[in-house]
Amino acid sequence: MKIITLAFTGASGLPYGVRLLECLLQGGQRVHLVYSQAAQIVAKQELDFMLPNRPQDAEKFFAERLGKFSGELKVFGIQDWYAPMASGSNPGDAMVVCPCTMGMLGKIAGGISDDLIARAADVMLKEKLTLILAP
Repeated sequence: MKIITLAFTGASGLPYGVRLLECLLQGGQRVHLVYSQAAQIVAKQELDFMLPNRPQDAEKFFAERLGKFSGELKVFGIQDWYAPMASGSNPGDAMVVCPCTMGMLGKIAGGISDDLIARAADVMLKEKLTLILAP
């Protein structure tokens, strides 16, 4: 089972990220999910649901929303510097930022790792692992 880090940012297109999450989990992958506060706003606007503030509540929310799946979901807070994807010692197999704001793309390109999404992307680049950005 591969570990895929999935990040939602505040860009329009959050339905694509949620669908990707669903496909990864149904495909038996282990997904480490993190999302920004702006993604929470976009979720309310585009999908008419609230992404919970607490990671444990988000795991429960997605389990109820997506139903039964063979993969594993672990949600991390945007400032959780102890999350496995924040370290090159345990980065996972790939990372996808979907949707990716231009601001996040710029932070990643500039090496500005001031939150878990940017830090995880920085680790993927440093370790020469797959990083996919969907602006």
